Amino acid sequence: MSYEQSQALFRRAAAVIPGGIYGHTTPAATVPGEMPYFASRGQGCRYTDVDGRDYIDFMCGYGPLVLGYHHPEVEAAADTARARGACFNHPTDLMVALAEKLVARVDFADWAVFGKNGSDLTTWAVMVAREVTGRPKILKAAGAYHGTHAWCTPGHGGLIPEDRAHVHDFPWNDVERLTRLFQAHRGQVAALVLTPFHHPAYADSQLPTPEFVTAANCLCREHGALLVLDDVRCGFRLGAGGSHQKFGYEPDLSIYCKAIANGHPISACVGKKTHQAAASRVFLTGSYWNDPAPMAAALAVLDIVEREKLAARLDLLGQRFVRGFIALGKKHGCPMIASGPAAMPYVRVEGDASFVRTQELCAAAAREGVFLHPHHNWFLGAAHTEADIDEALERIDRAFARLTG
Repeated sequence: MSYEQSQALFRRAAAVIPGGIYGHTTPAATVPGEMPYFASRGQGCRYTDVDGRDYIDFMCGYGPLVLGYHHPEVEAAADTARARGACFNHPTDLMVALAEKLVARVDFADWAVFGKNGSDLTTWAVMVAREVTGRPKILKAAGAYHGTHAWCTPGHGGLIPEDRAHVHDFPWNDVERLTRLFQAHRGQVAALVLTPFHHPAYADSQLPTPEFVTAANCLCREHGALLVLDDVRCGFRLGAGGSHQKFGYEPDLSIYCKAIANGHPISACVGKKTHQAAASRVFLTGSYWNDPAPMAAALAVLDIVEREKLAARLDLLGQRFVRGFIALGKKHGCPMIASGPAAMPYVRVEGDASFVRTQELCAAAAREGVFLHPHHNWFLGAAHTEADIDEALERIDRAFARLTG
């Protein structure tokens, strides 16, 4: 299958944009030449590329489209707010309403602030932790993704040793190593930054053990460090009140982004009253951050998440999809491994250390009109129905036949 328009557009892009397409959407991160590069339009759980090919989408824009493309209730709320204007000199009443909504929804939250990207606020939260404690050190899990700023970017270009001098990694779920880091830097640790579960690229997802969650909570209390929960990817997808409730974390600060506004650009950080004064001293702003439309969209999404018991629904849909996928692998003599929560699973070919077979399978699925990612967890959204799941599995059945035939 050729992607003539995608390839032509990419050649134009490469002439005027570094890398042509950069970041997590670069073709190099999927299967170059075998998958679409540019999108054209979307509706529900499906989108169309610039070559006119349709896909059942299991990436949901890498997570934000928790309700699907063009959700009518969300878009109506955003349109109403947009009609008032954008990029005002001041915030609107929607900022206050959204902060009140989050404080009411998240059990430990007493205040909220807003940005545009998860990376905006994970980095700001680290600064708040340093302001609260007067300490420099940040602990995080090796391979965890917390954004693109220098202290945490997975990239290599443009960095100097000083950028990471006070950032220390430990293996996920390794209580002994985490304890040793706290002890080695006693009195110097400002924050432990964690995702609710470990979802590194190019590796299986790992849920936290109860022992790890308990240790994280206790070590932060014992050492006077803040527990910062990067709930950007999971927040409101695994639970209406935030993912900390599902796993038992006791965060001081939590950051939300992907599922909060169904694709409209906004992120949020919530925190405890005891840290509110320090948070007010850490500068935070952006020229476009007072735009009312994303805030209106977020208010609508938060209502829908609770009203429709979204987390339970996504879990059931995910279980149906993962079970079917595993069964197809068995049918075609291509055993599969699944990890992570069913609502955002990572599925790969068993024993495929080079990822070549997984890449081939995802490329074959794309040719059948199902968009999957070979190296990143997938996402279920409310726009997926059981019929969509079953149709996708029928197409994936044909993809397996291509791969194993």
